[in-house]
Amino acid sequence: MIHIGKTNTLVILKEVDFGLYLDGGKEHGEILLPKRFVPAQYTIGESLEVFIYYDSEDRIIATTQTPYVQVGEFAFLECVAVNNTGAFLDWGLMKDVLLPFDEQTHRPEVGRSYIAYIFLDEQTGRIVASTKIRDFLDDENMDNFKVGQQVSLLNADKTDLGYMMIINHTHLGLLHHHEALHPIKHGEPLDGFIQNIRQDRKIDLCLYQQASDKTDEVCQLILYKLKTQGGFLPLHDKSDPQDIQKAFAISKKMFKKSLGSLYKQKKIVLEDNGIRLLE
Repeated sequence: MIHIGKTNTLVILKEVDFGLYLDGGKEHGEILLPKRFVPAQYTIGESLEVFIYYDSEDRIIATTQTPYVQVGEFAFLECVAVNNTGAFLDWGLMKDVLLPFDEQTHRPEVGRSYIAYIFLDEQTGRIVASTKIRDFLDDENMDNFKVGQQVSLLNADKTDLGYMMIINHTHLGLLHHHEALHPIKHGEPLDGFIQNIRQDRKIDLCLYQQASDKTDEVCQLILYKLKTQGGFLPLHDKSDPQDIQKAFAISKKMFKKSLGSLYKQKKIVLEDNGIRLLE
């Protein structure tokens, strides 16, 4: 089955002067991969990963280009044109994606970027964008989330409490200000973790693993870094959280807990300017 607006794996049927024809099944027949996107080496009958969408004449077509976003996802996209049809956003393909007037929260300006959701319009069958992001978010089903789970985040808004993040393209969650080590830009993508799922079905987020049953793994990572860097690291329990995050991608709380564990095991010694491996 072909998924419009997504990456598909299709078999090469034949070669023509202007490209390759791929197998689109009974529903779509032969789908053209234009010559400009044909890989340098290929074999008839092999499979290619291609993105399927509609060209400027609304014909189904394939490309080996990778868009910034696919159908069913959110992204921060730049407005490149506005006319009497709507606005057009750059999503990484030769043909820009349409943001219709009735899917706009306000009139976009050329050169500015907006968080948009990409979907298939049921009436026209076309791929379009919407900046009405809450219309496409789930406020109820939390079955796919658990505390400690790593998730993808997209900064949708800043509030007095923190940053409202789109989680895995499906839900909203809150990253409290004290959980962010630095200001986060609007539309900035991040990796984070589910910190808490509250009784009111609100989700709290964090950017780094919390100190828990991951301590042993972090201890092994610290030991590995020490062994590969001459037995000394210029980090300690009073180091800047950002320096710890850059070195280990963990919170300062977890780092301190792991240092305490290694110290009790007499595997490290704590010095004024760092930690040293004990032989």
